[in-house]
Amino acid sequence: MGRQRGCRSTGYGSIRQVDSHVARNPIIDADVPDMSIIRVGDVYYMSSTTMHMNPGVPIMKSTDMVNWKLVSYAYDVLDDDDRLNLNNGKSDYGRGSWASSLRYHNGQYYVSTFSGTTGKTYIYTTGDIEKGPWKGVSFKPSFHDHSLFFDDDGKAYLVNGSGRIMLTELNNDLSGIRPGTSPQPIIENASAVAGPNIGLPAEGSQLFKINEKYYLFNISWPKGGMRTVIVHRADRLTGPREGRVALQDKGVAQGGLVNTPSGEWYAYLFRDYGSVGRVPYLVPVSWRDGWPVLGVDGKVPDSLELPGSLGLDPGIVASDEFDRRAGEPALPLVWQRNHNPDDKHWSVSARRGWLRLMTGRVDTSVLFARNMLTQRTFGPECSGSTAIDVSHMKDGDFAGLILLQRRYGWVGVKMVGGVRSIVMVNEGVEAATVPLGQRLVYFKADCDFSDKKDKAKFYYSLDGKSWVSIGTVLQMAYTLPHFMGYRFGLFDYATKEAGGYVDFDWFRVGK
Repeated sequence: MGRQRGCRSTGYGSIRQVDSHVARNPIIDADVPDMSIIRVGDVYYMSSTTMHMNPGVPIMKSTDMVNWKLVSYAYDVLDDDDRLNLNNGKSDYGRGSWASSLRYHNGQYYVSTFSGTTGKTYIYTTGDIEKGPWKGVSFKPSFHDHSLFFDDDGKAYLVNGSGRIMLTELNNDLSGIRPGTSPQPIIENASAVAGPNIGLPAEGSQLFKINEKYYLFNISWPKGGMRTVIVHRADRLTGPREGRVALQDKGVAQGGLVNTPSGEWYAYLFRDYGSVGRVPYLVPVSWRDGWPVLGVDGKVPDSLELPGSLGLDPGIVASDEFDRRAGEPALPLVWQRNHNPDDKHWSVSARRGWLRLMTGRVDTSVLFARNMLTQRTFGPECSGSTAIDVSHMKDGDFAGLILLQRRYGWVGVKMVGGVRSIVMVNEGVEAATVPLGQRLVYFKADCDFSDKKDKAKFYYSLDGKSWVSIGTVLQMAYTLPHFMGYRFGLFDYATKEAGGYVDFDWFRVGK
């Protein structure tokens, strides 16, 4: 965002605006789900889920829990696999790596995650969370939605489950299950405290030790109800445990606890909010009889006694002129690839000040376009625009600006029979075509997520100043096959022969 915006009702129950004095929920109006947050001294760090995007497991930094900046990723490439590489007609949308656990122990930072693609659990370690390098180990099985936990005796464990919560001891180097041990149940039915009619059994475990007691956070989803926070506490790691419902409001759930240097406590949670994705919330926590009490009178507040948001730009999203100076990284951290990249077929140095995407093979759909460069969209409204030099496209090539999800829409250029045309595609169907007689063309996509409208419009320009609406309105939808909020994407792919390329002059976010 990065610019002052007028107040606008968004359907979150609050007025979202840039305000330096008041923090408002959601604290990040973009897809940052499955958060895990730690505080080290006066600094907070957060990991999140980006699944099929690479690099993966983003690490964000904040000094106030409201204003966050990307500082690292746990890995560049999760694994080498046809699904992760978009090879042989296979893809990994909605999988890759899921909910991570971020921990700090004995001067080292740890991020653990898991993959339904590979069937493995991954643990990454570094002494410098912002600069790395990260060292990774992996092992089977894949521990779904686990929490990494170091007890006071130095032993490491994974806690996870679905209804039945299990405790697994790891070996000293975290490279697998400790020999001679096996996962042991610590709660037989964690969902029971949420009632007898459960649709989603307790999952999303996060474990903490506070004042000599063990607190285990999970979510559950009663049928006909909403996502619900449940907490169990115990005097020993192995139990026995007693549990209770900790929060049931707006479907804000899944996360854990963090405190400030001055001793205030917050729960970090997220909420499903339509096509923008799963957005983070902070909920004040008080303590009563040794239990964390979430919310204000049991409700998620719209405002918080924390510094106000300064916007997501440039910490979470950012414009890019693709003009790299010596020593700068090829791509800023705000960018992620859709699936694993093919490094032979993209460049920011082949033409100074431009991003070049080259076609390295023939594909059948934009969803298989390798090297697609993506950034998050954000609410309540946002805009992304770009300029493309299309003079080196080959016959059968397509290139442009996409809003990426299973129900995708894009605006760009197609090359057919040696003739270039501007085209808008809505859910795979060509909705409009305009002849193009020049090599440089501009595209823009506007998103409206306010009040869950979830509508997007597309535009083109021949001079970068006057914008012309093209095609039909895209009715965005958050779908489980992709399991991710909409993203802006820059793409180029071939349908007849490889070897063409396009150059993107810039990408700019607005609103």
